[in-house]
Amino acid sequence: MSNNSIPEILLYTRIRKSPYFYGSRRHGPIMYSVYNRTYHPRHYGDPVEEYWHLLKGVTLWDVGVERQVEITGHDAFTFTNLLVPRDLNKCNVRQCKYVFITDQHGGIINDPVLLRLDKNHFWLSLADSDVLLWARGVAYKLGLDVTIREPDVGPVQIQGPKAADVMVELFGSRVLDIGYYYMEEYELDGLSVVVSRTGYTSELGYEIYLRDASKNGVKLWDKVLEAGKPHGLEVIGPCHIRRIEGGILAHGADVTVDNNPFEVGLGYDWMVDLNQESDFIGKEALTRIKREGVSQKLAGVEIEGENLGSYNDGSMIDFFDVFSGDNKVGIVTSACYSPTLEKNIGYAMMPVAHTELGTELQVETPAGRRSAVVVPKPFIDPKKDTPKQDVKATSKQ
Repeated sequence: MSNNSIPEILLYTRIRKSPYFYGSRRHGPIMYSVYNRTYHPRHYGDPVEEYWHLLKGVTLWDVGVERQVEITGHDAFTFTNLLVPRDLNKCNVRQCKYVFITDQHGGIINDPVLLRLDKNHFWLSLADSDVLLWARGVAYKLGLDVTIREPDVGPVQIQGPKAADVMVELFGSRVLDIGYYYMEEYELDGLSVVVSRTGYTSELGYEIYLRDASKNGVKLWDKVLEAGKPHGLEVIGPCHIRRIEGGILAHGADVTVDNNPFEVGLGYDWMVDLNQESDFIGKEALTRIKREGVSQKLAGVEIEGENLGSYNDGSMIDFFDVFSGDNKVGIVTSACYSPTLEKNIGYAMMPVAHTELGTELQVETPAGRRSAVVVPKPFIDPKKDTPKQDVKATSKQ
């Protein structure tokens, strides 16, 4: 029996298409995955070449798979504040927050970007898990005055050091006033959009959220391409090399519903505010976990040996087992070769005793067992100085 090592993904009616599916498809995706039950282009030929486009220029991503859960109604603030451990009293209108959505055990259901469009109007820009049904179930149980739906909204990402120049082409110099993790609303040639200074790269970047996206997705896609021509814009897939370097989690890999925020170990303890008045879902469990401590944590690791690939190129079909001597002690959740650091890096979920810096381990890769060592994380720019930079000082206005 023959073994096809690179099976195709079936394109058909049952799996949803991004609003930008037919726009991004013109650029020749080599691989798709399914994310939020929607086709997602992963790369267009060479993920390492795409990485360098991101670091040196400007890139456009089809991320229409980041489905939105919209929460409105008289009790929308109260309800949304129950979904997340962060205190949303500290989130202003037109501000964005990276949040965890936790269950009653403190498990991470999702880690979306939250956008507060108005006092009682929120979008949750989702990672890959079903929050719409969770939120509707919680709302039904609580009986609050909220409306929860999936609006016809789809984002694209514009990322890289020249991202601000492309945004000025589209929206004028006023777009440079948007602060890191803030947003503004615009009309672009009749298209209603929300622009946020956010992204999945730890580079300078923006997201454009298009309303009526199913109707106008390709129209917006083409407008961004045109604005990007003078700046060398390239269409790429999500750059997992850069997100691993920068300490950005992949829900379903680095964390799941079986993990709690205190296990992440990326300085994210501040995302759980146990002193707030809101009795958010999971508060009791997370209070206990913080008091008792966690048994495992996500650690950064360097892995010796030849190039492990770019993660989204099919090089990491499954988790890599981690060993201390002959004992399996954990799994590598994401790994890649960093062209900047010129070494293999990744994240491993392991018992706390094995996460001390300098701990020597072995990792079972497809090419055999290799030596590894626990190192600080994130690997590059831990203070996020790059995405927070003063764009007015660097943009060609």
